Amino acid sequence: MRQSLASPPLSPRVRALLDRMTLDEKQAQLVGFWVDQGDEVVAPMSGEKKSSTRYEQASAHGIGHLTRVYGTRPVDPVERAAWLWAEQRRLQRETRLGIPAIVHEECLTGLAAWKAATFATPLAWGASFDPELVEEVGRAVGSSMRALGVHQGLAPVLDVIRDPRWGRVDECIAEDPLVVGRIGTAYVRGLQSEGVHATLKHFVGYSASKAGRNHAPVSVGQREIEDVLLPPFEMAVREGGARSVMNSYTDIDGVPLAADPRYLNGVLRERWGFDGVVVSDYFSVDFLQSMQRVAADSADAARLAITAGIDVELPSPDAFQTLAEQVRDGRLDPEVLDRAVGRVLAQKEELGLLDAVFDAPPTAIDLDPAEHRALARRLAEESVVLLSNDGLLPLSPAAATRIAVIGPNADSTEALMGCYSFVNHVLAHHPETPAGIELPTVVDALRAELPQAEITVTAGCDVDGDDRSGIPVAVDAAGRADVAIVVVGDRAGLFGRGTVGEGNDVDDLELPGVQRALVEAVVASGTPVVLIAMTGRPYVLDWALPPRAGAAGTMTGLGAVDAESSASALSAGTPAAVLQTFFPGEEGAPALAGLLSGRVAPSGRLPVSLPRSAGAQPYSYLHPVLGGRTDVTSADPTPVRPFGFGLSYTTFAHDDLVVPATVAAGETFRATVRVRNTGSIEATDVVQLYAHDEVGSVARPVAQLLDFRRVALAPGTETVVDFEVPIDRLAFTGLDGVKRVEPGAVRLWVGEACDDEETVATFEIV
Repeated sequence: MRQSLASPPLSPRVRALLDRMTLDEKQAQLVGFWVDQGDEVVAPMSGEKKSSTRYEQASAHGIGHLTRVYGTRPVDPVERAAWLWAEQRRLQRETRLGIPAIVHEECLTGLAAWKAATFATPLAWGASFDPELVEEVGRAVGSSMRALGVHQGLAPVLDVIRDPRWGRVDECIAEDPLVVGRIGTAYVRGLQSEGVHATLKHFVGYSASKAGRNHAPVSVGQREIEDVLLPPFEMAVREGGARSVMNSYTDIDGVPLAADPRYLNGVLRERWGFDGVVVSDYFSVDFLQSMQRVAADSADAARLAITAGIDVELPSPDAFQTLAEQVRDGRLDPEVLDRAVGRVLAQKEELGLLDAVFDAPPTAIDLDPAEHRALARRLAEESVVLLSNDGLLPLSPAAATRIAVIGPNADSTEALMGCYSFVNHVLAHHPETPAGIELPTVVDALRAELPQAEITVTAGCDVDGDDRSGIPVAVDAAGRADVAIVVVGDRAGLFGRGTVGEGNDVDDLELPGVQRALVEAVVASGTPVVLIAMTGRPYVLDWALPPRAGAAGTMTGLGAVDAESSASALSAGTPAAVLQTFFPGEEGAPALAGLLSGRVAPSGRLPVSLPRSAGAQPYSYLHPVLGGRTDVTSADPTPVRPFGFGLSYTTFAHDDLVVPATVAAGETFRATVRVRNTGSIEATDVVQLYAHDEVGSVARPVAQLLDFRRVALAPGTETVVDFEVPIDRLAFTGLDGVKRVEPGAVRLWVGEACDDEETVATFEIV
């Protein structure tokens, strides 16, 4: 077999195994099988496109993957593990070569299985700006998966957010490639430290689809691909050692990624040296003929995909079940088949499957132990973003003896979870089945956090729909309370069964249904309002937020209630405080209650700009001068709150930014900045270092994040934050298509967000 430039030589054991295999045995290693799918619809198009091949027949020569053994329906983990161990023994004993299967599962918000811990959605990972914590979460998720005999996780999503109208934004980490890359790579490291292979998805361009529509074509320039969309994947491959990649469903300039060797082989393997396995996103090989119409039939689709670089077809054998016959009749080069089989066998060898003994399945397992819940709580706490605060927060016990908790997400467990959580992804089809994990709602958590308060609860309206009949009841409840906490937002689901999630794309960015009307009516009651947006995407909230004050953190809210400013906010028709949380997971409600009471100080920062309107999309803070507000157009895309923004219950000052006068291309430079807690409580600042290349051979973004650091400070204390920045973070694709660092002046700054130049320094690249 002729090896790809990026494929290492096969071990003698794998080489010998490959030489013994028949064509049918080779084909079997390149497909998965969804053994337990039944009538479930938990993947795109899975209700329409299913292999009719019986499992016993499909696995007669072995099988590459077993698809979602735990994650398709609510099954007892111990009972299912016993079945899986027995099935792996059957594959060892009853197939000629005795090769066990790789088991893969979804793990975007934790292992997507019944009774498993559910963490915050990846958009919340980005809001935390905490790669170290996300790595711990990955390690915890990996430990549960490995204990159940799972070998590969279909996460993280490294798509850079380009348009919040896209339904899968809640699966993404941020609109900045550095944040996506560092946090996604941290998750890869955590997961793989437990012996579970991470799968990077969706390679590449999926999030840049036209008008934010799922599966829609992508029309972006090569520079945007190279400088924005590819870097997170490159970081996770080169620095994180990711062992698996999944293709994007979309096409770029008319070429579907599932059939594009320029990326699957040229970029991924030959340029970056990736030597792992590429798996197809579910049904994407068949989509080449059924949806994208670049293949005449399934055999044609299979040949295009495997030649382009896809090694394994998931979730079940559809197109790839034609591979053996195509080799026999000369349509497919046998070396192309062997290349893919060699990679899969090498992966199984690396995972220890070729020597695995399946004689002791777990007899008891806790998939939601206390340490996992503690991690879930920390991640939720760190990811909540305080968007405005006139001084009402944190709530004073004396001023909040009567609390009205209002809104469709106030007393909902589903509202805490993302689209790929087991609760919303699978249990939505099994309403009779309990969640299997403790899921306190915001109401539950507030009652525990503030036991002295008298709490009344009313929904006011549904998440979606136009029924306003409950709004007067909500207004009445607010009128009898000292403070109203209104919890609005999304309900994650699939393909129309929700307001956000896979296939739930939108053409506007207003809160779904009549939720805005609910909030405005409660604010008009005169009772101070805390608005909590619990969503999977950023929504237009300009109507709920006061104008942003000047730079340097002057809008940060303090603990003491300022009656004059509170009255001003009310007269302006806005809530007294607004919190943004992105599907915070099983411990999200206690985290929110802790922030409301002041037990926890908010430290989250926006990982995606808070939009002005749907008409201003797509928008990114990484825009050049003419991508922002200018005098040459009446349209203003300026976000209501920018990337990196987030308030606290204290104030931070940043000064004395120091950088060298010159930096040589290829070097790493040091930047230091003094950070002071100028308020009265201990809190954590997210220190953000930005840069602007003053003159470039191509238009450069007005701001670009170079580094970030979470720093905890007691009141009145200070520290010097030391950044070590490789100068190649300022590299970009030049006029000749080559990525380089150009000489010239660079301006750097640190502030409360991407647009806040609180302390500035300059240097010259030489």
